[in-house]
Amino acid sequence: MTMKAMKIQMKSNCGNSRSVQDIDSIYIDQTGTYWKKAVVYDYLKQFPKSIQVNIFPYPYLVPVMSVLGEKYVRSEANDTVTDNLLKLPRE
Repeated sequence: MTMKAMKIQMKSNCGNSRSVQDIDSIYIDQTGTYWKKAVVYDYLKQFPKSIQVNIFPYPYLVPVMSVLGEKYVRSEANDTVTDNLLKLPRE
């Protein structure tokens, strides 16, 4: 069964950021815990298409590496301007 990303925590002082790179952790429903974005990245490298954003149209999370070598994730591109991952509730 596919896991769902339910909510996000941003890095310190990035609460209103519109960049997926400023996400610190992602809450995964089936584990009931927050996962650091690098952990989600590593998991998705092993198990692609295993985590979806809990917002219609439920895009999958995909691992991305920044030009500086930082591991992060974003949702698959669709017709929305803002990444669906950033539309999740923030804590």
